[in-house]
Amino acid sequence: MSIETILPIDQSAVTELSRSKQEPEWMTALRTEGLTLAGQLELPKLEKTRIDRWDINAYGAYKKQAEISSIDELPEAAKNLSNPDNLIIQRNSSIVFNRVAGQLKQKGVIFTDLETAVLQHPELVQSYFMKAVAANENRITALHTALWSGGIFIYIPKDVVVEIPLQALFITDDAEASFVPHVIIVAESFSSVTYVENFISSGAGAPLVQNGVVEIYVKPGAKVRFASIHNMGETITDLTYRRAIVENDASIEWIIGEMNYGNCMSDTTSILRGNGSESDAKVICVGTEEQKLNLTTRAVHFGKSSNSDMITRAVMRDSSTAIINGISKIEKGATGANGQQTEKVLMLSPKARGDANPILLIDEDDVKAGHAASVGQVNPEQVHYLMSRGITKDEAQRLIIYGFLAPVVSQIPISNIEEQLQRLVERKLGQ
Repeated sequence: MSIETILPIDQSAVTELSRSKQEPEWMTALRTEGLTLAGQLELPKLEKTRIDRWDINAYGAYKKQAEISSIDELPEAAKNLSNPDNLIIQRNSSIVFNRVAGQLKQKGVIFTDLETAVLQHPELVQSYFMKAVAANENRITALHTALWSGGIFIYIPKDVVVEIPLQALFITDDAEASFVPHVIIVAESFSSVTYVENFISSGAGAPLVQNGVVEIYVKPGAKVRFASIHNMGETITDLTYRRAIVENDASIEWIIGEMNYGNCMSDTTSILRGNGSESDAKVICVGTEEQKLNLTTRAVHFGKSSNSDMITRAVMRDSSTAIINGISKIEKGATGANGQQTEKVLMLSPKARGDANPILLIDEDDVKAGHAASVGQVNPEQVHYLMSRGITKDEAQRLIIYGFLAPVVSQIPISNIEEQLQRLVERKLGQ
């Protein structure tokens, strides 16, 4: 017996969406193909998580938003998150603010929204769009291909070093408007860039899905630092795929804060294709109430002497549940590769649940690989020791929690991101 897949949009609406944006025929074809695939493919099979029981069909409809001239016109929660220079803001389905320094353009840097890039740089976008994350991976990625809107496109020419972080702010405050951004970053040989993004929601609303994709292409000798903080409300289901393809002697650094209040699935993967390529991933999350989290951090080694390091810390309270997966895959021929990972979950409540799954998949002999994982509650002996020194129980628990998160937070090389994560942790834990 087959069960019919109910999709949030039909083919005529997808075609009309593409035409309303004046997209080239190849993008229209990709959208319609994505919708067809969505009707054929299954949902991703996640470790110990029934994503089919989540509210994953509430996509809303495309709604173009009015542009703003100043960040003062944003909801209060968004005003202090970004510097107005080198900043692009997406509100619901479309871009509402775009301010980029002229000196970047003089260097040949492209920093714009993806919809504009499709029109102004079609061949460049076509070379990279849905190439790292394929439309046919599962129903989520297929739907993203059909429904994406807004998003960011960054292109850094060869040998160009961008000193100031490029910023994006994604806001949803209308549950009837779709929220499906796509980010592409291309760093040519020996270039360097830091990109910082924030996802927030404003106001209580009906259920909505955030279906996001990030694709990063790091060419030989280039360096990309990617920082992302997701802090959306309990009615938002967050589904995000992030993937970087890293070539010879290039490096990707991930700094991820999964600070949502709703259910969240994220997959952050580095494909270490080149010899001497490197990946460093730091991930923290905090779960509260009935929240369910499924977070995967992955490094796939193809290049010789490639290196990966993954550190994940999760703090769970109330009745929240976290599945934390770390996957190091070393392919045949990747001699000299080194893959290290650590996943730790701290539970603050007897009803909270955490599962740390370190996975090593090694097809080569001449490599190094290691992992560490732990799941546990706050140590009462540590609390007692601190209380014996005159510290209150609440303050003792707070110090233990921050000590648990310190190996990740203290290593974040962007000070304002470190401070922001600290504030969000305090807010989620009610401290």
